Amino acid sequence: MQSVKKVIGKELALFESRFAEHVKGSNPLLDRIMRFIIKRKGKQMRPMFVLLSAAVSGGINDRTYRAASLIELLHTATLVHDDVVDNAMVRRNFLSINALWKNKVAVLVGDYLLSKGLLLSLEHDDYQILKITSRAVKEMSEGELLQMEKARKLDIEESTYFDIIRGKTSSLLSAACSAGAYSATENQETTEFFRLFGEYVGIAFQIKDDLFDYGQDNIGKPTGIDIKEKKMTLPLIYTLQNTDRATKRKIIYIVKNHNTDKEKVQEVIDIVHGSGGIEYAVTKMMEYRSKALEMLGQYPESDAKSALIELVNYVIDRKH
Repeated sequence: MQSVKKVIGKELALFESRFAEHVKGSNPLLDRIMRFIIKRKGKQMRPMFVLLSAAVSGGINDRTYRAASLIELLHTATLVHDDVVDNAMVRRNFLSINALWKNKVAVLVGDYLLSKGLLLSLEHDDYQILKITSRAVKEMSEGELLQMEKARKLDIEESTYFDIIRGKTSSLLSAACSAGAYSATENQETTEFFRLFGEYVGIAFQIKDDLFDYGQDNIGKPTGIDIKEKKMTLPLIYTLQNTDRATKRKIIYIVKNHNTDKEKVQEVIDIVHGSGGIEYAVTKMMEYRSKALEMLGQYPESDAKSALIELVNYVIDRKH
């Protein structure tokens, strides 16, 4: 993403400094945890989508930086809470908040981050951007709960899978793109345009994550983590819908009863590879990338547009 950072490098650095100001704690423990969070920052892909969506649609301004901070505060809060729910001890090669300070502190830190985002918007009358992100929170929760419900029965259809990932994954990317566009234009049509653009990118992003579980794109050995957690991802759904009854029963039996057995999980992975499930998922991922890139064709050529295209391609080309 070198050209992305070249185009918005200064803006990204300004965002980072403002974000650090926004998360400052009011007591030593909170301030220490906030410094830890800033130190282990991720790729900051969502703030990049906010900044570039604004740059392409009209131009980056102070409200854009607040929108990027709100999205990152929300994203960080959900990660902290997810680690508690999943009992995860590691995040981005660092110990997680709950591993270092226990679950109660981690839950409160997630709540603190969310409240800081809400206040940031309310104090500057960014009501529309707050509405955009609040909708994303609702959709993320609904998507996660739908996935949990379907994991019990393993009866998920492809249409339900896309309902799940539109909520749990693409809703936040949609919010990032639409918030960026609104910050630059205050135009509802443009905001909706970039919301749909972000949805397409978010769906491609999640399918890419699905493929990692099967060792796709030479990223190493298959992990089988989704199978162990009984998550019905696109390669597996396609396989179940396009195989004979005996194989389907075998897969479901393994996922339900032997999902922690490495050899059995590998057996399912091998069946998915042999059934064309990987190729199907790759095809779908590329379709959604193409939809997103076609939308950008409506905008004139610019450095910002080129950088946004590169960021979309990174979603597909990333190795982790």
